[in-house]
Amino acid sequence: MYVFHGDDVLLVQEASDLVRRSALESGFADRHVFTVFGAHFDWSEVLASSGSQSLFADKQIIEIRIPSGKPGKEGSVALQKIAEAARESDAVLTLVYLPRADKLMKNSAWFTALESSGASISIESVSRHELGQWIAQRLSLQKQRVEAGEAGQVALKFFADRVEGNLLAAHQEIQKLGLLYPEGELTLEQIEVAVLDVARYDVFKLTQAVLQGQPIRVQKMLDGLEAEGVAAVLTHHTLAEEIRSLRRVKEATQGGRSLSVVLKEQRIWGDRERLYERVVPGIRLNHLDQLLKDAHVVDGVVKGLKSPLWPHDPWQALHRLAQRLGHVCASK
Repeated sequence: MYVFHGDDVLLVQEASDLVRRSALESGFADRHVFTVFGAHFDWSEVLASSGSQSLFADKQIIEIRIPSGKPGKEGSVALQKIAEAARESDAVLTLVYLPRADKLMKNSAWFTALESSGASISIESVSRHELGQWIAQRLSLQKQRVEAGEAGQVALKFFADRVEGNLLAAHQEIQKLGLLYPEGELTLEQIEVAVLDVARYDVFKLTQAVLQGQPIRVQKMLDGLEAEGVAAVLTHHTLAEEIRSLRRVKEATQGGRSLSVVLKEQRIWGDRERLYERVVPGIRLNHLDQLLKDAHVVDGVVKGLKSPLWPHDPWQALHRLAQRLGHVCASK
């Protein structure tokens, strides 16, 4: 029995991969995966699998994923039975996946039963402070490194700023560097070329164009994102987050706080910091409130809900939202 609890998908995946790889070498060839959604999940098949051996292999792996961390009353009873079965059988390896365990979860009867039946592994997320070093360590695994001294630190900071909050994206970009460049030292320019050349950064550049009040560029970039197959939901999320960020900063500064301090607290750095310094002082809070309402409407549009005053096509609605935000930024 292994219980993995943590919020970072990549680290949980890597930890469980190690266990599965070892299990496969030990003859656990059959695998069944169950994902628990909602209180009405049918646990009978999970219980049946955990209590029996496969017809096609001597040993089997049962994986139970509970994204909410709340198995419900029936699930609580089932997990305690599964924990008991795990203690009595060497033919079934059970892996349970949970979000970060809070005090309530740790004190529950089902979690205590799982812990007592095997290994409980807490997967801690990588903090922003640790991210640069984490990237450097991952690069070293593929025999690459940044330049020594300040240049290397700037490169790591640049990299970390682009992937903060998404280790899976960081992992993918690190792998891409391994494919693009040979072993050895990487320059800032090489990292910029590789990391910037992704659709995710195109979305980031879109918000830059919006903040700069460049309507023609915004229109071309949105058309390009649509043509490249970027999800409308992702594009909306980026725009909506920018509006929320602007409002937080504006509200704080309107209350008398220093803009530079607020930007630091909100982790707004580099080019984005300079754009905020130019835009925020002249933006009106009521305009941002209206943009938040607009973003809420467009959220429904990109998910298939129609609004009488907005285009029914998701990308047309995104065009309108982006241009409204750009107009507010340009007319500060």
